[in-house]
Amino acid sequence: MISGTLRKPYFLLLVFTSHYLCLWCWISSNHVKAANDTMKPGDSLSGSDKLCSQNGTYCIAFNGPFAGGLTYLTIYANMRDDDWIVWISNRNQPVVNNSALNLSLDYSGALKIESQGRKPIILYSPPPPPPQAAGNNNTVVATIKETGNFVVQQLNPDGSVNSVLWQSFDHPTDSLLPGMKLGIVNHKTGHNLSLVSWVSETSPAPGPFSLEWEPKEGELIIKRRGQVIWRSGKLRDKRFEHISEDSPVNYAIESNEDEDSFTIETSIKERTRWVILQTGRLIGLKGTYIARADLCYGYNTDGGCQRWEIPTCRYPGDVFENRTGFLNFSGNGISYETNTSYGIGDCQAICWNNCSCIGFMSFTDDGTGCIYFSGKSLEGVTLNDTGQMFYMLVKKPQHRGTKKWIWISVVVATALLAICSSILCLAINKRKHVLEDKKRKKMKSGIQDSAASDESTCIEEFEDDLNKGHDFKVFSYASIMEATSNFSSENKLGQGGFGPVYKGILTTGQEVAVKRLSKTSGQGIVEFKNELKLICELQHVNLVQLLGCCIQEQERMLIYEYMPNKSLDFFLFDNIRSKFLNWQKRFNIIEGICQGLLYLHNYSRLKIIHRDLKASNILLDDNMNPKISDFGMARMFTQQESTINTKRIVGTYGYMAPEYAMEGIFSTKSDVYSFGVLLLEIVSGRRNNSFYDADHPLNLVGHAWELWNKGESLKLMDPSLNDTFVQDEVQRCIHVGLLCVEHYAKDRPNMLDIISMLTNKSAAVIMPRGPAFYVRRQTFEGEMFSKSMEFDIDSTKEISTSTEVEAR
Repeated sequence: MISGTLRKPYFLLLVFTSHYLCLWCWISSNHVKAANDTMKPGDSLSGSDKLCSQNGTYCIAFNGPFAGGLTYLTIYANMRDDDWIVWISNRNQPVVNNSALNLSLDYSGALKIESQGRKPIILYSPPPPPPQAAGNNNTVVATIKETGNFVVQQLNPDGSVNSVLWQSFDHPTDSLLPGMKLGIVNHKTGHNLSLVSWVSETSPAPGPFSLEWEPKEGELIIKRRGQVIWRSGKLRDKRFEHISEDSPVNYAIESNEDEDSFTIETSIKERTRWVILQTGRLIGLKGTYIARADLCYGYNTDGGCQRWEIPTCRYPGDVFENRTGFLNFSGNGISYETNTSYGIGDCQAICWNNCSCIGFMSFTDDGTGCIYFSGKSLEGVTLNDTGQMFYMLVKKPQHRGTKKWIWISVVVATALLAICSSILCLAINKRKHVLEDKKRKKMKSGIQDSAASDESTCIEEFEDDLNKGHDFKVFSYASIMEATSNFSSENKLGQGGFGPVYKGILTTGQEVAVKRLSKTSGQGIVEFKNELKLICELQHVNLVQLLGCCIQEQERMLIYEYMPNKSLDFFLFDNIRSKFLNWQKRFNIIEGICQGLLYLHNYSRLKIIHRDLKASNILLDDNMNPKISDFGMARMFTQQESTINTKRIVGTYGYMAPEYAMEGIFSTKSDVYSFGVLLLEIVSGRRNNSFYDADHPLNLVGHAWELWNKGESLKLMDPSLNDTFVQDEVQRCIHVGLLCVEHYAKDRPNMLDIISMLTNKSAAVIMPRGPAFYVRRQTFEGEMFSKSMEFDIDSTKEISTSTEVEAR
């Protein structure tokens, strides 16, 4: 809320008669705020305030943080279904988010943005008044209009408008509102208005594309870095040739001695706007396309595209097609390079003009920076379903010869294709019926056999038992076969210690992950039932959700919710994908894993020890939130029990606590040790067993301990985090990680203390004494440090001796 009053001369004289009254007036004048939709002289708008138009259609306020933690003064639509930013005042002069921000209208009529420790940004400064105007009593105010225009205007003594001194419509950014003009609005000053795109979705700085009015030709044009790439065509019958608008809109063109301008008009009831995006697209209010300059490559004139000289390596028909996923091009002869200063529009132009470039993508999640790919082709390269957007160069085959032979070839080829297709369809259809008949007979026989067995009775009891109080389902084998396309290799997501995992789509359309347990796992129906009961009891946002199971003779399958971003190790240990895990995402993942373990250890009905916590068992959902998975090795015991002793050791070397690996003793502190190793891996981006140099310690834990003792712990951090990390958080994570891998279980913190130390900067953190397994490399190599293992404690007493192990 903003309020303020004008001070009269006689009142000012009274102010100066009293020191106390002077101080009171100074304080009140620096805290006045505006009322309604208008700022008066002396009013201010702080960083947490907003000023809205009479009916609340538009508001002006400080908005942020944007990319880089920057804040801008913005005008935005204030509707339930629409909060689009339509104007930014200081896109070339952003301020740091934590600065004390203030928009003020002083008594001279100057409108300015003030921030702590910076020179004010002047939006409007009035000229010195002429001598004869010294007694002028006209008031200057700033008002946000229902049109979205922020106007500084001079009022007559009776409150009517005398003149407009400054308005935001004369300084457009990327959005065109009804009444806002493009083109030359003043021939005397040459003031030419145009829209300029943002660099990216989160960076409002001026981008590569502009929308301009060309009065000589009477056309709208889109430029990329000054080059015309698209034209609207002439205005005929109230419509431009290459513009499609999704709402009723009229065009107004002014051409006289004062101006040559263009604007859009609409009724009060029909809101509209145009926005030039960072990709070169021009969109309307509902996001529909008005113009597609992003499809202009220099060789085509479709939809208003313009021709220009293209590189000799590019041909008509070559385009960039967007794909969703992430490139897995290991061993395909593809290389890449990065640039962090451009947006996606510049990325496309640079890649197009570089003959070695075959594709590109944004370097960061906010759309800034570029990654360029070089090589023969990206076609056929494996795609991993991560939701990441990238653009692949697709080259169209070039035909030689005359048009006559082209048409003949097309006709002949079409006829032959039609004949061959008909024959092939008949053959496939016939074979399909034969196979379906065989499949139905086989399935009917299998169901009858299963129903006759003792295990069938057990399954029915099993389903009744599990369904009590749980949203759990026992799936039929036939439904899982159909969902996974008969466990096809195309649906295979990966291979774990207990068997392969497949992606499936149920008849309801729901995507699931199917873990097909190995037939040699040794689990019977009773053990399998107990394990499922355990997982069904666990309900937490950071634990993967088990939807059901399938039991068919010797088959054992677990049906989980599908995680499109795969597991943490898929990103963390890849040189390219790790760049998409900035420090904020990594810290959020760390917090999520902590919350999941805290639930298992403290708040579930039974205390659960996971026993195989590692990066590959942390799955990531659409928003990169972590979910702990794979409870095949988990053990449960009552809250009164603190430790358990076992002769059957299961887990993964490098993540197992020493008392568990050597003596078979495990507790919640065993999971804490595994978490500590995982925490150091997340900070460093390196596997625990990634040190193969004889001059280095055995593992990452030892390396971290050496750096800690030298006072150089920050050297452990993944170099790709240099631009995003928070030093205090990184150092605290390394400190806590070393506490978690202490040699003795009693010296390790519990998960409640770990969360407190990581999230509370004032929490006391003791000094680590020294990690376990801090020895030089001896005999262990390769897979033994990454795969889940099982062995008998009687066969080994030292982890460095030769041990017979069984992979699971």
